[in-house]
Amino acid sequence: MPIGIFVNACAIIFGGIVGVPLGKKLTLEFKESLNMVFGACAMTMGISSIILMKNMPAVIFATIVGTAIGLAFHLQKRINAGCGWMEKVVSAIFPRRQSGISNEEYKQTLSTIIVLFCASGTGIYGSIVSGMTGEQSILISKSILDFFTAMIFAALLGAVVSFIAIPQCILFLFLFFFAGVIYPMTTPDMIDDFKAVGGILLLATGFRMIRVKMFPTADMLPAMILAMPCSWLWTKFLIPLF
Repeated sequence: MPIGIFVNACAIIFGGIVGVPLGKKLTLEFKESLNMVFGACAMTMGISSIILMKNMPAVIFATIVGTAIGLAFHLQKRINAGCGWMEKVVSAIFPRRQSGISNEEYKQTLSTIIVLFCASGTGIYGSIVSGMTGEQSILISKSILDFFTAMIFAALLGAVVSFIAIPQCILFLFLFFFAGVIYPMTTPDMIDDFKAVGGILLLATGFRMIRVKMFPTADMLPAMILAMPCSWLWTKFLIPLF
């Protein structure tokens, strides 16, 4: 049973529910200050994943080529369009209140947390491990952080944050049920390189959250698909040449 996935989804849903009424009580400065802290936490998680890297050339190649593919297919714009559609549906049920941020900033922040919740190496790896071994601790640990992250972002953005649990749950369930195909084909080095690419995305997400640099995090998502194949090709064919 994908218990960890459902726990993670519930953490986002309930975190969003708790955060919405807090938005009326917390000042914008308070919410933005906490947002900076969550950005630092995302960067810390990213760094902790990057240091696991086994094959740096493969990780760098996957990140650059994957990002180029995302940019070529305008993945960021497509995700932003999906964010806009989701926000309209939610706003029809729960009208968006004034939060003190611009519409453009609202969309950028929403896109950032979708990537944070749905595309972290920890969540994807945890879903695969859960599907293969039944180990739930990785996803449950992630759920604790996601609950508080959803709560703070819901205070800033509103009820739309809770609905991010839907695409996240769909993605993680897909990985869970196909783990039997994916996991046996991996090696420990491939998994570590995969987590390292996810760490780079988390690091870039952290920079977006603290507004230092608006990395194209959504466009970087294809890098996670390329991570394991690049790691395998580098280990199998290129390292012996050296």
